Amino acid sequence: MTLRFAPVKSILGHMVGFWSLEMAKGKNLLGIDIGASSIKACLLKETKRGLQLQSFDQVEIPAEAIVEGAVMNSGALVDAVREIVLRNKIKIKECALAVAGYSVIIKKITLPLMTREELDESIQWEAEQYIPFDINDVYLAVEILASRSAQGQMDVLLVAAKKETVNDYTAVARDAGLEPVVMDVQACCLQNMYEASYGIEEGKTVVLIDVGAAVTNINVLSDGVTTFTRDIAMAGNLFTEEIQRQLGITYEEAEAYKRGGVDDAGELVIPEEVERVCEQVAEAIAGEVQRSLDFYAATASDSFFAAIYLGGGSARIPALGIMIQNACGVPVELINPFQNIQYDAKTFTAEYLEQIAPSAGVAFGLALRKN
Repeated sequence: MTLRFAPVKSILGHMVGFWSLEMAKGKNLLGIDIGASSIKACLLKETKRGLQLQSFDQVEIPAEAIVEGAVMNSGALVDAVREIVLRNKIKIKECALAVAGYSVIIKKITLPLMTREELDESIQWEAEQYIPFDINDVYLAVEILASRSAQGQMDVLLVAAKKETVNDYTAVARDAGLEPVVMDVQACCLQNMYEASYGIEEGKTVVLIDVGAAVTNINVLSDGVTTFTRDIAMAGNLFTEEIQRQLGITYEEAEAYKRGGVDDAGELVIPEEVERVCEQVAEAIAGEVQRSLDFYAATASDSFFAAIYLGGGSARIPALGIMIQNACGVPVELINPFQNIQYDAKTFTAEYLEQIAPSAGVAFGLALRKN
């Protein structure tokens, strides 16, 4: 089945991902987050008491299985997805995937006021002015954010994703025995996750930061709508690489040090020299975050950030949140998609969910989607 473009709405009533392979049927999809260092899967179920977590698991993938968002080792990815499905005895086949990084362009643009039909007809031509790729090599999606009749203008969110990347990701899912139903973008997954877990306050602007292995994604939400995104090519791998370089150890040893250890009391233990390196890298990432938010603030009508929510695999490095908070002057807290969710205490513990929560945002946001 070839991917066909079809704008879709989230179950929460706000704009999210864009590419759908089938019509909606009303069941939650299996969310599959294909990251640069691991694959995560999340399955949710709607009950009378609210959302219930059915399954969450993750499997690490070999280094360079994905490079700058491009699939380099599809076999390893397929094996990881199969392992998760089999280990958790997941029966559902329909899944939601997401693309991110340099294969995706997200831009908020202003266009003359027009109908949805006129927008759909003209967006290919309009997009050529903003997309640095050949327009024939991307899937396009557009969502109207606001209309200003008095000015004869409207604000539109334009998204483009490389067809090659989208097709590679859907091929991984199919080869693993799944059926991809929705293709989303990471920033929109995080927006949905935040809305489901924290709600939306009118007039409030927050920042979602997801520190992956290869890319740090910044997503500014104003009134529950994505108004600014930026990817930074400084992320979790940089911590590992700097520990390896400065301590003269192997990459595997550096990765283990970055993740820390636990003492008899269950507290995180990081050697002093590793902590020093992590502080240096965290300060550099924080500086890039600050510059990104300063850029946004220079053009935004509301430049007051109520909070920064930090997620991703490296979010728990102690220095990172501290450095970002100091650089930006905005309170930083670890994001927790599971804070208001029901779960079976025989399957999950509160401690486990708290530990994995910061890295579960994208998979959780995907699992909110329905087919």
